[in-house]
Amino acid sequence: MSLPSAPSPRDGLAQRLTRAWFRPRLAGALLLLTPLSALFAAVSGVRRYAYARGWSRVERLPVPVVVVGNLIVGGAGKTPLTQALARELRARGRRPGIVSRGYGGSAQAAPRPVAPDADPAQVGDEPLLLAATGVPVWVGRDRAAAARALLAAHPDTDLILCDDGLQHLRLGRDLEIAVFDQRGAGNGWRLPAGPLRDPLSRLRHLAGGGAVVVNGGRVGLKATLDGHLHEVPGFDMTLAAGDFHALGDPAMALAPADLAAQLAGRRVVAFAGIGDPARFFTTLAALGLAFEPRAFPDHHAYTPDDFAGLADATVLMTEKDGVKCRSLPLSGRVQGVWVLPVTARLAPDLTAYVLEKIDGCSPARHPGLPGVQGQPGVPKD
Repeated sequence: MSLPSAPSPRDGLAQRLTRAWFRPRLAGALLLLTPLSALFAAVSGVRRYAYARGWSRVERLPVPVVVVGNLIVGGAGKTPLTQALARELRARGRRPGIVSRGYGGSAQAAPRPVAPDADPAQVGDEPLLLAATGVPVWVGRDRAAAARALLAAHPDTDLILCDDGLQHLRLGRDLEIAVFDQRGAGNGWRLPAGPLRDPLSRLRHLAGGGAVVVNGGRVGLKATLDGHLHEVPGFDMTLAAGDFHALGDPAMALAPADLAAQLAGRRVVAFAGIGDPARFFTTLAALGLAFEPRAFPDHHAYTPDDFAGLADATVLMTEKDGVKCRSLPLSGRVQGVWVLPVTARLAPDLTAYVLEKIDGCSPARHPGLPGVQGQPGVPKD
């Protein structure tokens, strides 16, 4: 398998931008975007300052809040990390709930619960993966409102994990975890000339002392980020591939080696509608599979037309793609569809660090009780 060097017709502007962002230097058309990056930085800085000064209201919850998110655009692994943290915390006796915006869904305004079999067009794709952990999951554009609704529906919840909320400043938080992968911070520029939503100086002001988790490990990390890791505790994470399972039938599973043997000599096409499609394609190649790669935009809403011309092919896809394709009428359009789940393997001390940071936070957040720990400020630029 060789990754295509030129964009395919399916390859949109977002994917071309992402490739350019993660090159070492700013070049080409990106140079023309630097004035917009300066404007974006100024606007986001004013917004953050308004929260820090109390001009915009930060909403505190009666339970600790841990925010997991990215400083960069594009998939770095925050959703697998949130899944793994939820499982680890529950195994240690905590009762976490998860809130998310629900990107890719249509019902983002009013908070709503996410059932494992919910329609991804309504709640988004990543919340369905989070719901598979078995913990309560609610989505909504206003993460604070979603968290309040979750706590009302599940009053035994003693901890909120917020998936992708570093920039959602209205929700008060006790600990922030920033996730990167081996691409680091790309060219180091703010949007739209680079991939950064926030400046790297934000790492010095992560709530609760913060943490940086690097998907793929800190060894070999791109230099644009490496110099900042001494400012905040760092932890490694890896993504481990599981067994493939048939689309819509998790009980029908095959080990990667068995599937590779079964598909040898046949036409295989790999779909990836995630933040970093190349990561999925690299994983498949490492598992011994030969295939044609097809990258789609992140949160792509699949239709049967995406499978046109594949009647002689078997399709491989990520779990995130699978939840959006499981209800499509694909009979006769493909030979079969197999989904590859991945699980985040966390540094052994990360969960202990999270528990240490949130221990004793609840009383300070409970309405009517004195702020025995003071009022934590909003992270500053």
